[in-house]
This record gives sequence, structure tokens and C-alpha cells, in this order.
Amino acid sequence: MKIIVSVKPHAKKDHIEAVGEGRYDAQIKAVPAEGKANDALIKLLADYFDITRSRIKIVSGVSSRKKIIEIR
Repeated sequence: MKIIVSVKPHAKKDHIEAVGEGRYDAQIKAVPAEGKANDALIKLLADYFDITRSRIKIVSGVSSRKKIIEIR
């Protein structure tokens, strides 16, 4: 399954919500440096979908706010 996630770093708290079919908005406390925001996003998605982090992969948008995520 692939989803599209719009990420907002430097948020006050970690939060994710569905905004449409296969589309999510995520707010991440982490800064977008050295992959910290991407790691925080993967952890947030794993908690949201109740799966392990190893099943989540950023397919596109590693350095962008709009990301395509593959969930296996």
C-alpha cells in the first residue's frame, strides 16, 4: 500500500490525521536535519498503523515535505 504524507516539521507535538483516501497530514516535533524528521515520521506512522517500523519505507520525497510512503 502506498500513501501520500504532507509533513510539517518543528510542530508543537507529533500528530497525524487522514485527510482523504491514502492522504495524511503529519506534524512532527523533530527538526528536518540529519534525517531526524524522517525517522520521527516513520515512528509516528508505525504507531498510527500499529505495525513495525521495518514495514515502512519512504519511496519518494526524502528531503521534501510531501512524501510517498510504502507500507508493506
